Amino acid sequence: MTSPQNIRVQTFLILIVLLALAGGLASQPVVARPTNSLVLAGGLPQQAYQTYSEYGEKIEAARAVVLERMNQFPGLSVSVGIDGQIIWAEGFGWADLEQRVPVRTTSRFRVGSVAKPMTAALLGLLYEEGNIDLDVTVQTYVANFPEKEYPITIRQLAGHLAGIRHYQGDEFLNSVYYATVSAGLPIFADDPLLFEPGTRYSYSSYAWNLLSAVIENVSSESFLEQMQSQVFEPLGMLDTTADQNEMIIADRVRPYVRDDDGKFRNAPHVDNSYKWAGGGFVSTPEDLMKFAHGLMYGDILSEDTRNTLWVTQHTSDGEATGYGIGFSDGMEMEHRVVGHGGGSVGGNAWFRMFPDDGVAMAVTTNITNGGYGRVAADIMMARNDDETTRGGRLPSGGDQLQAEAAKSVMKGVLM
Repeated sequence: MTSPQNIRVQTFLILIVLLALAGGLASQPVVARPTNSLVLAGGLPQQAYQTYSEYGEKIEAARAVVLERMNQFPGLSVSVGIDGQIIWAEGFGWADLEQRVPVRTTSRFRVGSVAKPMTAALLGLLYEEGNIDLDVTVQTYVANFPEKEYPITIRQLAGHLAGIRHYQGDEFLNSVYYATVSAGLPIFADDPLLFEPGTRYSYSSYAWNLLSAVIENVSSESFLEQMQSQVFEPLGMLDTTADQNEMIIADRVRPYVRDDDGKFRNAPHVDNSYKWAGGGFVSTPEDLMKFAHGLMYGDILSEDTRNTLWVTQHTSDGEATGYGIGFSDGMEMEHRVVGHGGGSVGGNAWFRMFPDDGVAMAVTTNITNGGYGRVAADIMMARNDDETTRGGRLPSGGDQLQAEAAKSVMKGVLM
């Protein structure tokens, strides 16, 4: 069950971005520009911003909420976009507690499963080009992946309908380096399916690891090279890259955990090379806004392909899963919301787009939160009281409280 502390943390992530939107959706966007870095009372750094519009009052209200709760995070970064323009981007707290390096808008955080919608964009491009058929079996592209009792299609794999398992035991803390995406497949390749593909929804990052092998095998470029040349560079996501331990990555934040006494500790060493597509990138909220705006307003994908990725899939008995291909798809207070969340060792990310309202938002932190490593769509979606989340799974006590808390916030902001 999600702890009360994590419920507060997750609700806070919703609250700070929604406060920035209150009453301002139809206004002319004005970008908040950084001026300098200052240190507040108690030694907490904050990147100072000037604001120049009616958004200023909303941003100040959101900023006050952030500062009030910064004792829960070593560092935090937030960005909000409206109508294709970033109207607020700011860093709070520490990127490195020991060296007293403040968070900047260029600070790169582990974004966990937000890697999935990024990878989905590349999958969509390959689908548009006719290089990948979503409805053929996995072995069409990864011939050495073991045959299972039932065939698995690419679409099922990308929609968590394949029956491939998620992490077990301490696999989330993997510290082994894998030179290629295919090298990491044996972690789960020989395991039996959890169910007949298409009959149930069960979240699986390993399914996305397998998808990255599919993508790699239809090109002469590696998966990471394709992500760089086809997604990150065209969208100007210059601060997004693979979280490679051996590389010097400027502005990469230090990851933290909280011990049983509530104190910040250095996160254990992990190596994310086994799961780039499932959760292995570092990024910034500003880059996530560029990603959102590219999807909503750019021409990186056609509208038909975008809908293929965004629109919820269904189980074989017709039940909506709330997940398309790499994107959660749902309603929050009668507003459509598409996005993803991500939990990593020493990092969390929250990424949402309200496409009908022209709004996008992202928050990143450099701390592990128990119960947040699963898809944020499970936790964040505030649906009707009698609705289930994530393909028929009734919320646990903590998730239900989280949904109710999120709903109460949204009633005051989006309606």
